[in-house]
Amino acid sequence: MTDVDVVLPSLNEEAALPWVLGRMPNGYRAIVVDNGSTDATARVAAAHGAVVVSEPQRGFGAACLAGLAAAEAPVVAFCDADGSLDPQELPHVCEPIAAGRVDLLLGRRRTTTWHAWPPHARLGNAVLAASLRRRLHLRLTDLGPMRAARRDSLLTLGLRDRRFGFPLEMVIRAAQQGWRIEETDVSYLPRTGKSKVTGTIRGTLRTIHDMRRVLAGAGDAT
Repeated sequence: MTDVDVVLPSLNEEAALPWVLGRMPNGYRAIVVDNGSTDATARVAAAHGAVVVSEPQRGFGAACLAGLAAAEAPVVAFCDADGSLDPQELPHVCEPIAAGRVDLLLGRRRTTTWHAWPPHARLGNAVLAASLRRRLHLRLTDLGPMRAARRDSLLTLGLRDRRFGFPLEMVIRAAQQGWRIEETDVSYLPRTGKSKVTGTIRGTLRTIHDMRRVLAGAGDAT
C-alpha cells in the first residue's frame, strides 16, 4: 500500500533522477512530473519505477498541481528532483502529518556544503520568510521545498499559482485556514547538474518576483 505520494517537478533532470528515485523509502510512491523536458527525464523516471505525468505548460506551480492531481495517497509530499534533497529524509517530514500532529510540515534546509545554497538565494528566502512572520505571524525561517500535507486538505486550498509563487501560496492559504504549520530540519545538498532557479541570480529574482506577487495578493485577502 502506498502511504505517501511524492510529487517531483522535473525539468531536464535525467542525471539526478536515478539517485533521487533510488532513495525513495518503502511505501513512498514517486510521481515525476515532466515539465517539458528536452532530455530523457520521462524515460529515466519510468525505468526507475516512478509514475510519470506530463505537464507541458512550463512552471513550477503547474508541475506541482499536475502531480497533486495525480496523487492518490492520503499524504502528499513535494520534493525537488535535482538531488538537492534526500528522499530518505521524507519520513521525518511526513510521519507527523500521518499521525495528525501537524497539518503542513516544511523541511527547513540545513546546508551540507557552503555552495549548496548560494548567498543570493539564501537572502531572498530569508526576506520572504520574514514577511510571513510579520504579516501572518508564522514562526517560519525557510520556505522549504520538501514539504508534506494531507491530500484531501491540500485540495481544499484552491491553489492556483502556476509559477514560482506556488510554495508561498500553499503556506499562505494554509495559514488563512488555521492550519498547524511547522518546520523540521532536512539536509540541503549540492544539486546535480545546472540549476534552473535559485542557483542563478536571474532565477532567484524571478522567484522573488513571483512570491512577492502572491504575498501582495495575500495582503489584500486578509
